[in-house]
Amino acid sequence: MPPVRPYQGMEPGAPVLTILNPPDRCHQTMHVLLIEDDEILGDGLKAGIEQTGWVVDWVRDGDAAQRAFEREGFDLAVLDLGLPKRPGIDVLRWLRRCGNQVPVLILTATDGVGDRVTALDAGADDYVVKPFDLDEVCARLRALHRRRVGVSSAVMRYQNIEIDTSTRSVTVDECLVPVSPKELAILQALLESAGKPVPRHRLMSSICGWDDEIGSNVLEVHIHHLRRKIPSLTLKTVRGVGYRLD
Repeated sequence: MPPVRPYQGMEPGAPVLTILNPPDRCHQTMHVLLIEDDEILGDGLKAGIEQTGWVVDWVRDGDAAQRAFEREGFDLAVLDLGLPKRPGIDVLRWLRRCGNQVPVLILTATDGVGDRVTALDAGADDYVVKPFDLDEVCARLRALHRRRVGVSSAVMRYQNIEIDTSTRSVTVDECLVPVSPKELAILQALLESAGKPVPRHRLMSSICGWDDEIGSNVLEVHIHHLRRKIPSLTLKTVRGVGYRLD
């Protein structure tokens, strides 16, 4: 790839680079449901994944997990098998019976082949055995998301815009453009559905979790910044729905 240049749509004196992380870190579009009853492990997982830029909501038992799935759509789920009130395997089977195909990464404390086969046959997409490394969890989630949206590469391209989800960088005409994590999340969600309206609530869920305090115009502010930073962005407002990238 030729040397990158500052994008001409940037304001004078603006920094050239986005925040870059090592390639094995997670990118930040996804809204993840974490289902884990261990407070220490759950707190560490939630904090660690959120530091990479993803939105994570955390529930601690099987009944709460089902209620969460019933009221909201998620891009990915991390599911512990050993849950109180309702075992994780029952949550998984219920989820698939309902026709919900959200990718599910199983957390298990046992390395037995039988447990893994049971979970995979019940509809799990992948699994990791405790104790695990956070970077491995992120890498597996990232791969599950790419598989779901039909993308095999970490690089997304649309017209003159390119997003590298592994380094969380945006280039326009091979020039790096500085964007915030939430701006990047919105832009990636729009690219994934280019040509189709993306509902406002879907964009909001990509940048805000249950515990976030949000203003009524927070999405519009980020959209305004994206339009200013990328003047060639053909982003249309779809009244009563959301936004569409043409």
